[in-house]
Amino acid sequence: MEKVKNYRPLVYICSPYAGDIQKNTENARKYSRFAVNRNGIPIAPHLLFPQFMDEETERENALFMGLVLLGKCDEVWVFGDTISSGMRQEIAKAETFKKKVRYFSEGVVS
Repeated sequence: MEKVKNYRPLVYICSPYAGDIQKNTENARKYSRFAVNRNGIPIAPHLLFPQFMDEETERENALFMGLVLLGKCDEVWVFGDTISSGMRQEIAKAETFKKKVRYFSEGVVS
């Protein structure tokens, strides 16, 4: 029983990165905290990969690796009112994997 009580889903954070990278990175941090506050374990590749990969030259590789991580997650949480092309790929892959996809408007996270 203890194992079930302590269960926390692995949650893939799906939100924009390209464009206003500084603002989008800040938002991804907020979305990750939002997931933690709701007992999720957030996975946000767009916070991790830019630490050691170049957006301009390695974007496709980073997107591929993100999709691999998405496959390991229990749920995909989509944030914001705008769905970028990268997010569309992530949502489509989540549907292919039959993952639970939840949508949150921008105003849900302060």
